[in-house]
Amino acid sequence: MSVQAASLPVAAQAKRPRARLRPSRIVLNVALAAIALFWLVPSIGIAIISLRPNSAFEQSGWWTVLTAPAQLTFSNYQGLLSAGFKAGGVLDSLTTSIAITVPVTILVTLISSLTAYSLVFGRWRGRTLVFLLIVAMLVLPLQMALIPVSSLYKVVDNGTGLHLFGSVIGTIIFHVAFGLPFGIFLMRNFYSGIPHDLLEAGRIDGAGEWTLFRKVVLPIGIPALASLAIFQFIWVWNDLLVALVFLGSSTHITLTMFLYGRTRALANNYYIISTGAMISIIIPLIVFFAFQRYFVRGVLAGAVK
Repeated sequence: MSVQAASLPVAAQAKRPRARLRPSRIVLNVALAAIALFWLVPSIGIAIISLRPNSAFEQSGWWTVLTAPAQLTFSNYQGLLSAGFKAGGVLDSLTTSIAITVPVTILVTLISSLTAYSLVFGRWRGRTLVFLLIVAMLVLPLQMALIPVSSLYKVVDNGTGLHLFGSVIGTIIFHVAFGLPFGIFLMRNFYSGIPHDLLEAGRIDGAGEWTLFRKVVLPIGIPALASLAIFQFIWVWNDLLVALVFLGSSTHITLTMFLYGRTRALANNYYIISTGAMISIIIPLIVFFAFQRYFVRGVLAGAVK
């Protein structure tokens, strides 16, 4: 009996590698790797074009760098960044995009979390009706509000002299207003899975609503907050339409507007577009990888509820 018992783990361990090397699993992994590589081909091409000299564009395709890697250079980045923070330059556009995206992300995340807490754990009538109105706002297309909001900004500017239209502040207000419905919807659904007994126990101990939100609900909701922050950051960072409407007459433009302006002369500015596109990609990648573990936890938490 002891010999058989000792041989069982060895047999089980011998079967595990065979199970991992099943033909179906190998085919699946190869197929997924091929799909991922195919999906990354455009990004790889843009990255290589941004590292090739201007003279090499008309001579050969970007894939020739695989056999001649010596042609790679950072001269395109040096030329694009040499203008510094001059108005309309890439660094000024990068700063403007950050000045819009970061406040919008923080405000939407904070306000959505507070509102969702009130809708789920608040003790006031009409919470369901208010939530339904917020969900109804998700149906409203963003494009439908551009002209009314622009007219409203001009009326406010004429009456108060705030100059919301054509400014970064006006763009931030618009993005926050249209980011809140989804943010509140997401956070409310996440908070609804938190047991009310946790908050009742805190209230018995004398904790106030702000203390309950900060020390009980907020730590639990970090994965959902990270997911919301990533989504909101990417949406605002990649926005072009709202920036064109509200910053079209401004000297300080976003990075998407900078790239859009260079597409009018694609034959002469291809290296500027590819280099600027790579600069535009770097910031969202940093944000995503910084919050990746929280993002995955938030997605899995939403899946199992």
